[in-house]
Amino acid sequence: MRVLIDYRPALRERSGVGEYTHELVKALLAAFPARDAARPLDLTVFSSSWRDRLDASDLAGATAIDRRVPVHVLNLLWHRFGWPPAETLAGRAFDVTHSSHPLLLPARAAAHVVTIHDLHFLAHPERTRAEIRRDYPALVRAHAHRADRIIVSSAFAAGEVERRLEVPRERIAICAPGAPDWTPRATAPSDGYVLFLGTLEPRKNVGGLLDAYELLLKRRADAGRHVPELVLAGRATGEARAWLDRLERPPLKGVARYIGYVDSEKRRALYEGARLVVQPSFEEGFGMPVLEAMTLGVPVVAADRGSLPEVLGDAGLLVDPEQPSSIAAAITRVATDRAFAATCTAKGLARARDFRWSRTAQQVYDVYQQAIEHRRCASA
Repeated sequence: MRVLIDYRPALRERSGVGEYTHELVKALLAAFPARDAARPLDLTVFSSSWRDRLDASDLAGATAIDRRVPVHVLNLLWHRFGWPPAETLAGRAFDVTHSSHPLLLPARAAAHVVTIHDLHFLAHPERTRAEIRRDYPALVRAHAHRADRIIVSSAFAAGEVERRLEVPRERIAICAPGAPDWTPRATAPSDGYVLFLGTLEPRKNVGGLLDAYELLLKRRADAGRHVPELVLAGRATGEARAWLDRLERPPLKGVARYIGYVDSEKRRALYEGARLVVQPSFEEGFGMPVLEAMTLGVPVVAADRGSLPEVLGDAGLLVDPEQPSSIAAAITRVATDRAFAATCTAKGLARARDFRWSRTAQQVYDVYQQAIEHRRCASA
């Protein structure tokens, strides 16, 4: 089976989509080596950028194709004109092209698989930018109906694709990500910080988190109690300027700080120093920081929206992201109630064990086979 995966989301400063893409490629290579005669997988990772080059040093077994074409140019050509096909760019034929985002990676003959992590851009295009705002709302429905199979990372996302795009349920496959290969931390730091990890963009509700923290600071100051530090980590978008400015003014100055993007090699240490993780997003297709935190035994406070309740279950506290007082109250409880935090840790560790990349790889491989069969029947 010859498969081309669009690796561009994982090229630099990987967010949740990029991390999913990177780990999926590694899992597929481990589970289906090309030399396996029973289930061979000839995997090609594709990248295109004018500035950034593809580093496939930890993707042994994959063929790497790196083209010096600006991302915005290629996206315009692919999204709006369906050209150039994968075969032209790669110089070889494929059985499947797998797009890491909701719009097709065009090909002459290959089956089309797309990954749709969420459809938040349909309801709130103002919270998006660049090609996402320009192309996704206008094109996603047509591309979804042309795809042979659609991969989602949660049951919530599957329901959204079925309901909002009217795609038959049998063409949608839930392939949840796996937990990282981390050993749970031995003890929780008594002086740990409250950690937010994610791209600083409107969908993540960073402003609501800062509102909640200011409210928490006022309440704790009135009671004469210490407030743990708030640490924001992740790539800052253009919309983040107002939030970063707030960190430089009272009451957040000296109590909250932004540390920038944290790469995968340093992310585990960042979690280990946290008293709890908070993810107050308006919507998530999955929520990788929740799973990563649970894997180490870090308690979690998350929004009761999107897929986050599905991922967290009863292993933490769910809050209304539009109510700063709800976020503040949950942070306070987890930070001060040691018995409750310990319960969250135990439940989170047990829950994280249900997520395995080896299973994800098998599910995705099955999707590829189904896509090929669907394309074959449609062409007959």
